[in-house]
Amino acid sequence: MDLDWLRDFLALADEKSFSRAADARHVTQPAFSRRIRALEDWMGTSLFQRTAQGATLTPAGAHFRPLAEELLRALRRAQRETRAVGTRETASLSIAATHALSFTFFPGWIRKHIRLEAFGTLNLISDSMEACEEVMLAGEVDFLLCHYHTGAPTRFDPDRFQSIAVGSDTLVPVSAPDAEGHPVWPLVTDRERRTRLLAYSQASGLGRILAAHQVAGGEAPGLETVFTSHHAATLMSMAREGHGVTWLPRTLIEDDLACARLVRAGPERAAIEVEIRLFRSNDAQSSAANELWTLLVGSAGL
Repeated sequence: MDLDWLRDFLALADEKSFSRAADARHVTQPAFSRRIRALEDWMGTSLFQRTAQGATLTPAGAHFRPLAEELLRALRRAQRETRAVGTRETASLSIAATHALSFTFFPGWIRKHIRLEAFGTLNLISDSMEACEEVMLAGEVDFLLCHYHTGAPTRFDPDRFQSIAVGSDTLVPVSAPDAEGHPVWPLVTDRERRTRLLAYSQASGLGRILAAHQVAGGEAPGLETVFTSHHAATLMSMAREGHGVTWLPRTLIEDDLACARLVRAGPERAAIEVEIRLFRSNDAQSSAANELWTLLVGSAGL
């Protein structure tokens, strides 16, 4: 049995297409097909019904799917627990955080709640929401710190993952100011030209939240998308240069607002209140991760 066969099986069960599943697994389709066939030979039964429309699970395949998922989870759990035993003298934490929070909210928050010397090595992975979700789902980090809004759900099954609110933030529409201190690109305007929108890409969690509020991709009336990025810091730089309006976390732009390098581009109701949440898997955690979670739950009174 090759563990890649299990990952291939689950990819094909999700995609229902050999070509899409092979792309997702970063292998050629012929090699992918051979590995699926090898798994079926090892199992002694067909797991997929192949048709011109794609591949669907046979009854045997449907029976095997949850077993394969649990087997991979158990192996990841065994890996983490064994690694924890091997490094118990230097307990460590691994946290994924979205770009915007990794250099604004995270430093003060982590300093408030833990002494780094008590937890050993702290590994921070800073990336887009989509990439952070991937490493969290793969069991490669203990926690994920991100902006959250109920209108923009994450990929985390509530039966497998827990979360707790650890802070709050506000997405504020901002623009560079003109000579009189008014926004160069206001949301409400009498001018004939459309307002230029600096938007978040699909990989961004903030983009998901804005999409839920119909302000992403130029969907809101009067907005025209002229630039996209999954980095809030990039959009902030573009807004400072006067290239358009964008929604940015208040935690990121407090200094810019204070010195009027950026100004509000719309009324108060255009701002979006969001939570900052910490997610963790229900799978077994390291002692350091469990200690931090217990501390946070206690401080929240839960």
